Amino acid sequence: MAKRTRGSNRPGQRRSNTPGRPQTRPVSRPAQGLSAAEEAHAAELEAQIVAQERGVQTAPLRAAESGRAAEPFRSGRTRAQSPLALRAAEEYAYVTRDVRRILVVGGAMIATMAVCFVLIDVLKVISV
Repeated sequence: MAKRTRGSNRPGQRRSNTPGRPQTRPVSRPAQGLSAAEEAHAAELEAQIVAQERGVQTAPLRAAESGRAAEPFRSGRTRAQSPLALRAAEEYAYVTRDVRRILVVGGAMIATMAVCFVLIDVLKVISV
């Protein structure tokens, strides 16, 4: 049998009540309930939060449906609602934007080198 060390607990186990330690109890609220106005206000706030979360989650979906973002993986069932598909669609949008930037910068560098070649070697405007 393995030796247990003092103070270490395995996941899912409670600490043993040792005589040297004071037992702490969580602070509980009084048994009074919320008033009707407080409950209505809490329900209104919760509805606003849920609406905002749905808006944030469906924004990439709307972009994917309109063709602005990359389409998520195809399978037998619809995976557009899964958070992994949403993150993948965002990542693909970043990748395509980065590839475009790389191509633009590379094209600009090649064009600059071609102009320098023509000026230096062909027209002999600059002597090296």
